[in-house]
Amino acid sequence: MSAPRFIVTGTDTGIGKTVFAAALTGALNAAYWKPVQAGTDEDGISDSEWVARLSGVGAQKILPESYRLQTPCSPHKAARIDGLTIDPERLKLPQVGGPLVIEGAGGVLVPLTGSLLLADVFAQWDAPVILVARTGLGTINHSLLTIEALRTRGLPIHGIAFVGEGNADSERTIAEIGNVRRLGRLALVPRLDRESLAQAFADGFDPLDFKR
Repeated sequence: MSAPRFIVTGTDTGIGKTVFAAALTGALNAAYWKPVQAGTDEDGISDSEWVARLSGVGAQKILPESYRLQTPCSPHKAARIDGLTIDPERLKLPQVGGPLVIEGAGGVLVPLTGSLLLADVFAQWDAPVILVARTGLGTINHSLLTIEALRTRGLPIHGIAFVGEGNADSERTIAEIGNVRRLGRLALVPRLDRESLAQAFADGFDPLDFKR
């Protein structure tokens, strides 16, 4: 059986996608790749650096970004500010010897150029997508729209992972109407570190769902 590869994407930005990606990377002892990074957080830390801190995998498994842009905004605009044009030829999947977790930038219809969306690149990668969604108000609409956008492009959806306080009705509704598997929920932890994140992932997910 070949090693699993997963695209981790979200319904929006700032919903916990990177934290989930870090947890999954650690659980699978996977390589991690974020091909396009636009800006950093308020402390100047990139998503790859957060995953390195939180996943527990070796530094050699954190692959360098194809594009590390300076401005925290849509990649097409950040690239323009940096005087660049994102070239899809630089976004081909890297070859690694084991599992690979690929994290997108924001949502699936984020533009990389004036004519290329992130979902268009996903469609070239031939890897299943894990959709990360928050559990708060508005998540049903955002999640179902994202599921529809993925299916329109023929992208295989491995399942949906929720982040936040439990909301059984919304989680069930999205899974049933969207006809997707609910993989689990990553609970919020009072202090985010490697150990607490690994425990939260173990409590909220079945590792076998990511190894089949």
